[in-house]
Amino acid sequence: MKLSTKIIIALIIGAVVGVLLNTFSPGTFTTLDKYLFTPLGQIFLNLIKMLVVPIVFFSIVLGVAGLGDPKKLGRIGGKTIGYFLITTTIAITIAIILAFIIKPGTVGTFDTANASFEAQEAPPVGETLLNMIPTNPVLAMTEGNMLQIIVFSIFIGFGITMLGNKAKGLYNIIDQGNELMMYLVNLVMKFAPYGTFGLIATAVGSQGWGAIKAMGLYMSVVVLALFVHAILTYGGSIALLAKRNPIEFFKGFAPAMTVGFSTSSSNATLPIAMNVAQKNLRVPESISSFVQPLGATINMDGTAIMQGVATVFIAQVYGVDLSFSALITVVVTAVLASIGTAGVPGVGLIMLAMVLSAVGLPVEGIALIIGIDRLLDMIRTSVNITGDAACAVIVAESEARRAEKAGA
Repeated sequence: MKLSTKIIIALIIGAVVGVLLNTFSPGTFTTLDKYLFTPLGQIFLNLIKMLVVPIVFFSIVLGVAGLGDPKKLGRIGGKTIGYFLITTTIAITIAIILAFIIKPGTVGTFDTANASFEAQEAPPVGETLLNMIPTNPVLAMTEGNMLQIIVFSIFIGFGITMLGNKAKGLYNIIDQGNELMMYLVNLVMKFAPYGTFGLIATAVGSQGWGAIKAMGLYMSVVVLALFVHAILTYGGSIALLAKRNPIEFFKGFAPAMTVGFSTSSSNATLPIAMNVAQKNLRVPESISSFVQPLGATINMDGTAIMQGVATVFIAQVYGVDLSFSALITVVVTAVLASIGTAGVPGVGLIMLAMVLSAVGLPVEGIALIIGIDRLLDMIRTSVNITGDAACAVIVAESEARRAEKAGA
């Protein structure tokens, strides 16, 4: 049986077990969650997280050194960031349109009187940009600060390229380190079905039918927007820009999507996502190593969709009519916030608070959606990492065509 099939079976069994225990025996669920589900999930998460920092460092250094030409790095970086900005704009636009058509905030009653939420402040964009450069690379690695690790790795890779044969020994060591990390990823993936079962059983079982039914329409709109965006935007861009079969793309990337669904973390899924993209989607290591870690940090299409639906939902619940200019403000704020808050903990809710404040909606409305956000976060993460992989495939194909023309 293929690993991806095992993971999907574990997802289904975990969800069924979580729902049944929550419905018929909450006490048993609490006990099993404490001694079985949570430990299984946490062990799997910790095993993946253990590999994230070294994989990002080794792979980006190798990727930049493998590209060789600094102009090529700049070109690939420009294409990557451009793709992320455009798809994020499309994502939130799809979300807003669907939320206005379905009107999830007009169905049911919501306790707005007791809703309260303490919004964290996001750092200014300028501060985020300045903080990209680590004053202490070792501390950045200890803290898992992805943006700083990426910048430091790019510098090391660039230095190895410029030094040529003088740094050949260091290049070989980093190459061997990368091979070791990829071997460990394959080893950790053998535990993925068990970890996935634990994570899903905990996530579904801890929510219960009450929360899901109360927010059913809101959840449906978010899920619908995520699927529409994945199929139309990613599938369409794979077909039009990369000239590849979207079905083969989704099928090839499915193992990483299932792991992303269970972990709810783009960074935690990164080692598997890169491995799958390189093996199944035939993305060159030099491009995958640069595009996907960057995407895991700044590409937040799934989060943008949540913000679009949540903003319209909260406006409908509070009886506020959003003008066309307010909707444009929502789109622009969400797109800029996705870059400006990159790497900040709890980034999704911070970004949503920024968007709500920008159009004068009560930030307390976040309390209405926070209860079921964990379940939606699972699907959002799958969409986010799929966008990173789609970008890597498109950049790889465009670079290959460019090389062919240059050769001709």
